[in-house]
Order: sequence, then structure tokens, then C-alpha cells
Amino acid sequence: MSLSGISKFILGLLLAIALLAMAGYGATRYVLTQLATPPVRPVFPNDPSPTPGAPPKSSPSPSPSPSPTPISVAEGYLARVTQPIGLILRQEPSGDAAQVGGVDFNQELTVLEEAPDGAWQRVRLADGTEGWIKGSNTEKVN
Repeated sequence: MSLSGISKFILGLLLAIALLAMAGYGATRYVLTQLATPPVRPVFPNDPSPTPGAPPKSSPSPSPSPSPTPISVAEGYLARVTQPIGLILRQEPSGDAAQVGGVDFNQELTVLEEAPDGAWQRVRLADGTEGWIKGSNTEKVN
């Protein structure tokens, strides 16, 4: 074997190692990019957030939108929370309202009022705390 043959062998081996390293690096970056992409946020009918693809509001809202006029339920009724992660108890029927507390899954409460569109319910907990929760997350207890 001559010196030129040995140098060609070593150069070819180094080139093959470099190509394999670059291909591995590219594949690793691709896989990590795919894993790091967050999933699309689900949209629910009673979600107050804007619809996907809608342009963001360019100016701050000049005044808060009027809260819906609640419909009173005579003396209220007993209900149980069906949302597996529980619910946030809010001061007003709005996603931007201050949080008063929380309601656990399967916790019983009294529904006092419902918004006309059914998006919010005013409730009273067993300890006497009152507030608003998202509608359609309770079921009536017989």
C-alpha cells in the first residue's frame, strides 16, 4: 500500500464520519422541533376567548362589556360540579372578573341564577360563599 492510498482511505473515513454526524444532528433538531411545538388550543362553545384565526384586538377595549342580565331561578336548586378539574369561582359573570375561590369536582352547591345565554351561573357554596362559575359544568341533583 502506498502513502497516497492510505491518505485517501483516511480522508474518505473522515468524510463519512462528518456526513453521519451532520445527518444525526439534523435529524435530532427536526425531532426536537416537532416535540417542542405546542398543540393547538381547543375552543369550546362557552369560551369567551376570541376564535382562532381572528385578528387580535389592536386597541384596548374602551369600556367593559355589560354583564348579562341574570335570570333568577326560584330559590335555587342543588347541583353537583361535573368538570373534572374543578371550577373557578368569580366575583362577576366574566372571565376577567376577580377570583373569589374554587369549586372541586363532585362538590355540591346551590345554583341561584343563570345568565340568559347559559354561559354563567351564580352559585352558593356550603360555607356561604357566593360567586359565578362557567355554565354547563354542573348537573342538577335530584
